[in-house]
Amino acid sequence: QVQLVESGGGLVEPGGSLRLSCAASGIMLKAYTMHWYRQGPGKQRELIANIFSDGVSYYDDSVKGRFTVSRDDVKNTMYLQMNSLKPEDTAVYYCNTVYKTQNSWGQGTQVTVSS
Repeated sequence: QVQLVESGGGLVEPGGSLRLSCAASGIMLKAYTMHWYRQGPGKQRELIANIFSDGVSYYDDSVKGRFTVSRDDVKNTMYLQMNSLKPEDTAVYYCNTVYKTQNSWGQGTQVTVSS
């Protein structure tokens, strides 16, 4: 059974940084495309970043140049380094993958950007 557990969220001032983690069990992250999504207040869940099994990453324009996705294959954990945070980055952040046609989600971690 696949389990994804996000952590690292919190309250940060505009311009600040946070690093989110997504720890996986039941799968080897490096074998799958992993995704970061977020859902802001009153908004739909949106895809913001991917990391493919070959390590190539993709970013939505809203976070490009500010966020970096990475993976530690030894720890079987994916990360999202978020810099230059803006109030509009306030959301619940989720990691996700599709394993054997099953869409697997973590429980989410809240990020609030406010002064």
